[in-house]
Amino acid sequence: MQLIARSIALAYSNLPRPHRIMLGSLTVVTLAVAVWKPLAYHPDNDLSDTKPLVKNITLDNQQLRSLLPEASEPIDQSPPADDDIPQDDLDDKTANEAGVHEYVVSTGDTLSSILNQYGIDMSEIAALSDANRDLRNLKIGQQLSWTLNDAGDLQRLTWEKSRRETYTFDRSGNTFKSSLETLKGEWKDSVIKGTLNGSFVTSAKAAGLTSGEVSAVIKALQWQLDFRKLQKGDDFAVLMSHEVLEGKNEQSELQAVHMRSGGKDYYAVRAEDGKFYDRTGSGLAKGFLRFPTGKQYRVSSNFNPRRLNPVTGRVAPHRGVDFAVPVGTPVLAVGDGEVVVAKNGGAAGNYVAIRHGRQYMTRYMHLRKLLVKPGQKVKRGDRIALSGNTGRSTGPHLHFEMWINQLAVNPLTAKLPRTEGLTGKDRSTYLATVREVVPQLKLD
Repeated sequence: MQLIARSIALAYSNLPRPHRIMLGSLTVVTLAVAVWKPLAYHPDNDLSDTKPLVKNITLDNQQLRSLLPEASEPIDQSPPADDDIPQDDLDDKTANEAGVHEYVVSTGDTLSSILNQYGIDMSEIAALSDANRDLRNLKIGQQLSWTLNDAGDLQRLTWEKSRRETYTFDRSGNTFKSSLETLKGEWKDSVIKGTLNGSFVTSAKAAGLTSGEVSAVIKALQWQLDFRKLQKGDDFAVLMSHEVLEGKNEQSELQAVHMRSGGKDYYAVRAEDGKFYDRTGSGLAKGFLRFPTGKQYRVSSNFNPRRLNPVTGRVAPHRGVDFAVPVGTPVLAVGDGEVVVAKNGGAAGNYVAIRHGRQYMTRYMHLRKLLVKPGQKVKRGDRIALSGNTGRSTGPHLHFEMWINQLAVNPLTAKLPRTEGLTGKDRSTYLATVREVVPQLKLD
């Protein structure tokens, strides 16, 4: 043993001095790691009985990835307070709408493609499909709505399969229980007209529309009008379809709306796919860019609404996507809209928030320089800032968020608005509806 020790000592002495220093440092670090153990103590009154506890934490691949240097977003990153976003009466939600997200099924949609973009686990989607296999064959125009708890778990999903059949799926452990409500009322159309005398919300309710119906009108015309800037004396006409059961209105559906503001007329008419188009069948929604930069950069941290802090075990959601972009990279608005925030947001650093219509919001964080101001109108592709490393950030990157109906979604997979209109037989059927509906919406 002594001979081996002398041989090692002799070999160490013959090494160049830099190598001896490096080897010695590595030895010290290795020994320190080997003997170190994190200790936790119970705050017991009798300190003499306090016993150390050693806690082993097992991390899955996703959590391990969040600790790598490439994950530039701190694990406890907090988004800017929602109070930073200007609110108005158009943002009011009725009691039964709070926390509920709604979606109209369109071409190519599946249950998984719809729910997965909101961070809902595939296991929960599979459990829903097991509860009712018809969910695997959604039809264009059907409506879904769902609620999540604070941890991002799906609690309830409502599926309006048709005007008469509505399925509700409530969580029960790891499964969902299904219930069916069948209505047998009579559907009747009615036209409600009004003139603005104050805000649109107040005037529409005074004319007889419910909060939900007001919200439907705003969503239908959101790409054509800024409802906050309507003027006193502006006129509107709304065609609603109500289901009457035993003399009471059970549910309603917006069919068409006509708004006259500043001498201009704006129309939105529902098609068979459940979406609204103008009188010629052209799409109303404005197209979006998928990425907020001129070219696609590497994703350094993904969207994860259920990310857990591996130490505390608490949910610390990552509500956006981080792109590893060099400092000074031009940041682009992904769609037409209005800048509602452009300032320093603390942990978010310099950041910009843009409202696109009434349903969509995008946020851009950790910027070096802001190129826009609150209230400014921007077009898709406009430069709004230069990327940076401000706020609570461990490296240069761009944090990008997209919100739909006040819920954060995955910007890389979210179904974005498109400008395409109707074609072929669909357009012919729609134009026949327009010819029937528009005369009912005449304004005096």
